[in-house]
Amino acid sequence: MLRREFYQRPTVEVAHDLLGKLLVRRCREGTVAMRLVEVEAYLGPADPACHTYGGRRTRRVATMWGEAGHAYVYLIYGVHHCLNLVTVGGGAGEAVLVRGAAVVHGKDLVRRRRGPGVAERSLTDGPGKLGQALAISLADDGRDLCDTRSGLWLCDDGVRIGPRWRTSGPRVGVGSAGEAADWPLRFKVTRGAPGEPS
Repeated sequence: MLRREFYQRPTVEVAHDLLGKLLVRRCREGTVAMRLVEVEAYLGPADPACHTYGGRRTRRVATMWGEAGHAYVYLIYGVHHCLNLVTVGGGAGEAVLVRGAAVVHGKDLVRRRRGPGVAERSLTDGPGKLGQALAISLADDGRDLCDTRSGLWLCDDGVRIGPRWRTSGPRVGVGSAGEAADWPLRFKVTRGAPGEPS
């Protein structure tokens, strides 16, 4: 399991290092593990695309202002639950959005949650799809990622995704954020990277 110190670092650094890590979700139905392949960094009050932009403090974003190493979950379009990982801590208001992952354990459970007609490549290739595959809900907001008793944590099985195996580009769906919409804060694992499922 990743320790809190992992998350208590600059957000872009954490985002890079999250690629290749395993995200584990355990609940009554069973356990699912996924290897992270796409994430986005959100840089707090100075980032117009971030939920805490300008120092915004609402009940919805309270977790982002808290301790690093906790899950920040929000609902988008009234349908999709998106999972973020709080970074830096100490009131920084920053986080990393989990955008995509590859299932390495529990694929049958993921298929039941996502539906039988969903193509293999589309099981978990977006934050809403990933949230559904992991059965994420608003009840998971604030879960401690550094305690396996929370049922949601990340771990390191030794896979390393170096600069050669990752790309960066603009974040998705933040067109209203002005020039920040073009900031290269989306990081993705390229094909053929170490640990990529066959």
